[in-house]
Amino acid sequence: MKNTTFKVRIYKTEVRKNAAGKVTSYRVEWVTAGKRWKRSFQRSAQADAFRSSLITAARNGEPFSLVTGEPVSWTRGEQQEMTWYDFACKFADLKWKAASAKYRQDIARALTAATPAMLKSGKGKPDDLVLRTAMRRWAFNTKQRAEAPEEMAEALAWLAKNTIPVSALTEASTVRRLLDVATSKLNGKPAATSTIRRNKTILQNALDYAVELKLLHINPIRSLKWKPPKVTYEVDRRSVVNPTQARRLLAAVEAQRPSGKRLVAFFGVMYYAGLRPEEAANLREDNLSLPDLVENPDSGEMEPPADDWGELHFASAAPFAGREWTDDGNLREERALKHRAEGQTRTVPCPPALTRLLRAHLAEFGTGPGGRLFAGVRTDELPPITYRRVWLKARQNALTDKEAASPLARRPYDLRHACVSTWLNAGVPATQVAEWAGHSVEVLLRIYAKCLVGQDETAKRRIADALQESDPSP
Repeated sequence: MKNTTFKVRIYKTEVRKNAAGKVTSYRVEWVTAGKRWKRSFQRSAQADAFRSSLITAARNGEPFSLVTGEPVSWTRGEQQEMTWYDFACKFADLKWKAASAKYRQDIARALTAATPAMLKSGKGKPDDLVLRTAMRRWAFNTKQRAEAPEEMAEALAWLAKNTIPVSALTEASTVRRLLDVATSKLNGKPAATSTIRRNKTILQNALDYAVELKLLHINPIRSLKWKPPKVTYEVDRRSVVNPTQARRLLAAVEAQRPSGKRLVAFFGVMYYAGLRPEEAANLREDNLSLPDLVENPDSGEMEPPADDWGELHFASAAPFAGREWTDDGNLREERALKHRAEGQTRTVPCPPALTRLLRAHLAEFGTGPGGRLFAGVRTDELPPITYRRVWLKARQNALTDKEAASPLARRPYDLRHACVSTWLNAGVPATQVAEWAGHSVEVLLRIYAKCLVGQDETAKRRIADALQESDPSP
């Protein structure tokens, strides 16, 4: 039998004590094929009973699992049986109510990526694309599962009959195959680092639920020697535009037809106020606090004041998720601000350049449904594909060939990075920048550490001064 061994050694029960000499627990320790296992108990009788059961199983010649460390017969006796497909649907349903629309999508993608590793037969298998679509859009979508069209329903019916039971994950080789498949692209190459870590975390959470349902005795992912790649959270300083480049990009946005003039203020709030795209998309007129116009004594006309600073106050964001993932069927799901509790607000300064953009936008386009500032030309919503297309074209028109080939402002989100970097380089205290950006100070400095211009040269000058002082006089 794979992943089992008869090489077992069981040690005496260890009495655990704290610094005061008081007994805190009794620990049973044993080794299977060189791998050490430990189990702690509050009472000595419990530890003795567990140790005796291990000794009895070893003397009877029972195989021990290399995944759980326990006799194989124990796992067989306690486990319930459920196919992977039924379990995956049950896990998706468990998470649905409390999860955001975006996280619901992440769960569906992770389960869809992992399921091919749990197929028991390829006989009569539907087309791969049909099968993946059926899983991602219907099987692991609590809202839509019962509404799958005929072709998708047939694919799911095949899947329900052709996945192995969850108990098969007691075999280390099966667990490893599950993780390898879930963290790879369709061509077999590793997925993006963020995808690898996200899918691994979701599957680990799923198998915790399998333990809760008694489908598994322990979570095999937690005991498997499998490390995800490291993720860097630092902003690539090559992606951060300077003020001149930012103005060129905004001008290139405004010059586009038909969407450009509608979107220049949208990109402006990301660059000048550091908003995330989902926060900018949900910006409403009542979030704006702009100074009142004043009368010009010479012309008699109402004009912006010389110091035209305003503020943005907002308490929610609206990430784009798609109608099938939101509870109300809207394209976007309105939620609390990232890293903030429900109802918490954030206030961001609105510099004169942004104030002018917002005044011009309101004068020409007004507001849409619900007082939102930004919408598409033909729709009340602002689809991500619309502003991404505009941004790609703006990069081509505003940047040199060398700049366009670089990571410089490759995504609209990079405008937020440029804004926060500008605040830090201007000498604004990190505590204030963190409050405006919606970060903790620790996270802020970790993400933007390499975007502080001039630190390298300052450090070099200090080193040079120190070395010069230490040199003996000629």
